[in-house]
Amino acid sequence: MLALRYVYVLALVIWLGGMVVLGALVAPTTFEVLQALEPAGGRALAGDVFGRTVARFHYLEYGAGALLLLTLAAMRLLGPRPAAFAARAGIAAAMLATALYSGLVVLPRMDALQQDAGRAVSQLPASDARRVRFDELHQRSTRLMLAAMAGALVLLYWEARER
Repeated sequence: MLALRYVYVLALVIWLGGMVVLGALVAPTTFEVLQALEPAGGRALAGDVFGRTVARFHYLEYGAGALLLLTLAAMRLLGPRPAAFAARAGIAAAMLATALYSGLVVLPRMDALQQDAGRAVSQLPASDARRVRFDELHQRSTRLMLAAMAGALVLLYWEARER
């Protein structure tokens, strides 16, 4: 049982930690450095780098989400049943669903808009429909990650208070 809980907590902290590091360190640093080095095209390059980083991170999210659900189910079957099992499983499933939606729907749509623009979407006029749509998708992606972070914090709280 301890091994299952360890894997559960490890998957949770890797997922949560990854989201925090991406949002708080990787994104701002990537954009800051590349824009300073290349004022004309640095933002576009930073967007490409960060977009690919997020795309790769989605695979980690899928694995972590699957591990969360599998270990929760195994803990339930082997007993004792984790406190608030249904709520925990629901939160883990919702987190995985947001990751899947973000990685399989939102990110490809953003990439398609970039390809269609033929240049950085940020260089398009603010009124351009592609830029408006890209900004909407970017906001959706950010909100999905924030929702997953909130879920991870709730799950981590339950683990921290459990004996």
